[in-house]
Amino acid sequence: MGQDELTVRTAEDDDLPQVLELLQSSLGWVPDEQYAAFYRWKHHENPFGRSPAWVAVDGERIVGLRVWLRWRFTDGQRTWDAVRAVDTATHPDYQGRGIFRRLTTSSLDELRAAGVAHVFNTPNEQSKPGYLKMGWEEVGKLPVAVRFGSPLAVARAVRARVPADKWSVPSEAGSPAGAVLADDEEITRLLARPMRAGIRTALDAQVLRWRYGFAPLQYRGVRMRDGGGIGLFRLRRRGPALECVVGHLLARDDAARRRLLARIATVSGADQVLQITDQPHVAAGYLPLPGGGPVLTWRELVDTRCPPLESWQLTMGDVELF
Repeated sequence: MGQDELTVRTAEDDDLPQVLELLQSSLGWVPDEQYAAFYRWKHHENPFGRSPAWVAVDGERIVGLRVWLRWRFTDGQRTWDAVRAVDTATHPDYQGRGIFRRLTTSSLDELRAAGVAHVFNTPNEQSKPGYLKMGWEEVGKLPVAVRFGSPLAVARAVRARVPADKWSVPSEAGSPAGAVLADDEEITRLLARPMRAGIRTALDAQVLRWRYGFAPLQYRGVRMRDGGGIGLFRLRRRGPALECVVGHLLARDDAARRRLLARIATVSGADQVLQITDQPHVAAGYLPLPGGGPVLTWRELVDTRCPPLESWQLTMGDVELF
């Protein structure tokens, strides 16, 4: 069947079983309740709003999917809605027919009409060229700082020249993130502290609990007893190395931030700890990582001017693929 005989429409609730089957056949999702719960958590329970999704249909069969994860940013003066390009899938029998491009371009028109400001994502080297051909701009590599646990950890890192695993390593380090994020007043107070100028996720207690509280993702947290800060992280494998990824730090001041970073490194037991930042906390043992981190890309919708890399104050918790 040719492309012209396929129908593109918005996804409906009744499509979920077929959507999950498509993700299984094209992206390797496992057909079990945990993956269904993961999809609902990610795309239906997001405090920023339910994910807009479109499907390509051959008769009654769903053969293509394009989902945009809703996000919200602030620069301290204004707040705006954006979307992140996340799950996209084409059934293996229908690949090479332009379904990805058709789903993307048609849904972008509707997102623009709905007032969404822009798209952002961090594509890998395989998918980035396709996005750039469709009008995405490369903002740049996000700066990353690293702390190594020991000289042996440095040696493991040298041998770990492979992509990190997507899924977390189960851990008892610290406490479950949901428990650390239980106190709304504490979170509100920490978020009210002065922050560096720049574009960041519009956070509150509800957003943080959604982002880090889904138990199968294995996020962990540490909390200072004096109420001075909260640190959120997870562990993953990168080849032979155990890697700790710092998601968000909520700290009342720089001294509290240093203590949180040092504590995360200690309790995680990781060979290396990564944090997105252009100001590594040297006093806590963190140094710039040569080569930087993921590449941030941007696509205009309502907003037409791409902010430069130095304007973004993002964290691993903002840009990690999940």
